[in-house]
Amino acid sequence: MSEPLNVNHAGDVNVRGDFTHDLVIIGAGPAGMTAAATASAYGLRTVVLDEQLRPGGQIYRNVTAARAAIAELLGPDYLHGTKLVQRLAASGVEVHHNTLVWDVAHDLTVSAQQSGRSFQVRAPQLLVATGAMERPSPLPGWTLPGVLNAGAAQIALKASAQVPDGNVVLVGGGPLLLLVACQLLQAGAKIAGIVETTPASNRTRALAHFVGALGAPKMLGKGLGMLWNLRRASIPVWKQSTGVRIEGDERVQAVSFTAGSTTCRIAADTVLLHHGVVPNTQISRLLRVQHDWSDEQLAWQPILDDWGQTSLPGFRMAGDGAAIAGALAAEASGAIAAIGAAAALGKFDMTRAQHLAGPWRTRLARQTRIRPFLDALYRPPEWLTDCADETVVCRCEEVTAGSVREMARLGCEGPNQTKFFSRCGMGPCQGRMCGITVTQVLAKALNRTPAEVGAYRIRAPLKPVSLGSVAALAQTTKPVDSTSK
Repeated sequence: MSEPLNVNHAGDVNVRGDFTHDLVIIGAGPAGMTAAATASAYGLRTVVLDEQLRPGGQIYRNVTAARAAIAELLGPDYLHGTKLVQRLAASGVEVHHNTLVWDVAHDLTVSAQQSGRSFQVRAPQLLVATGAMERPSPLPGWTLPGVLNAGAAQIALKASAQVPDGNVVLVGGGPLLLLVACQLLQAGAKIAGIVETTPASNRTRALAHFVGALGAPKMLGKGLGMLWNLRRASIPVWKQSTGVRIEGDERVQAVSFTAGSTTCRIAADTVLLHHGVVPNTQISRLLRVQHDWSDEQLAWQPILDDWGQTSLPGFRMAGDGAAIAGALAAEASGAIAAIGAAAALGKFDMTRAQHLAGPWRTRLARQTRIRPFLDALYRPPEWLTDCADETVVCRCEEVTAGSVREMARLGCEGPNQTKFFSRCGMGPCQGRMCGITVTQVLAKALNRTPAEVGAYRIRAPLKPVSLGSVAALAQTTKPVDSTSK
């Protein structure tokens, strides 16, 4: 244990107590890795807790152990992650992989589990960099076996070089949908078609941001390149599709939809869904910090200052877990948050902090230049949350959209009352998969905004843990340092 700290600088914590570290970072993706290496360089005793077996997060998953053929297929953007992993390793930061964070207290004590045993760490500064999760796609039939999120197929490719068998149909919209389609195609999967649900009106909305997007020519070029690769491979693409239904008895068999005035049906063995990604705000919701509903990204976002500081002193967020901006932007925001933490702990004054953060802020601005264009172009269709009453929205408890609307008619004014009466959001995922959908369905039913309706209150444990694991907190066991793994 380190000596108790008593910090008294702008944006700092006035908490006395025993600290195990100066900075705890949750997540070893691009934001977490960059933040850890940056913090270590400025003298902060830092620990990183991450669920995966290796650093990289979802975007750079398995980057240090991927087969050469898979790494080449995934391309230089994926291999960029090796530089971040190497920098993290060279920093000497304490890293615990295969570690599940299941609680964070208001005094920033973090409870985590490794190898079935729980332990705690605590620091005056906490940085959460838990990234994004895919937006739910509550379509009729989306609970059938054989229906996955597109990101799950990408994870299987990165982690174990596996691709789906049979006819693969991708449904939704967004850059990741196109990227996964191209990657699976190159890996030998049979892409039967892409059912794009992006409304035609999005193009008009995006046009207002096109000039700004021209400031990111590399990203625009990458998108055009993916479209060209799919066209060259003669992959059927149905645009502006509506009325999408996934059909099957014991598992998925087909996708039906309407494209223009034509009703279509495609045989499918695997269906991959994607309607964008949203910030993973489970920990920030648990700590009750202030959030805003983003009408641009149709998601909750924590309110942060220029240093990633939330409304709870000492608690910072960075990367896509704060706002969706991409992996390179996440690096920059992670570094900025780490510099802010170092300044709060008195490693240097704010003048020096501003100087150190300057290049990172320039990089962040460059990477986010295209974001308004992408947010407008790939905005999910309104009919996605205007789903039929029989559509399941809470997969864990099998609660339908009709049940949620019935809760509104009975007087429930928000997700928490709905949870109480219907168990919606009380399953193992703790509302991660249904939270945004329930907010939007209730908002429509009550004729209110999502901000007025609110979100689930999150409680610990964030994920299931055993009583034996919790009992281990009474012992003096320490986690295994897996830095070198």
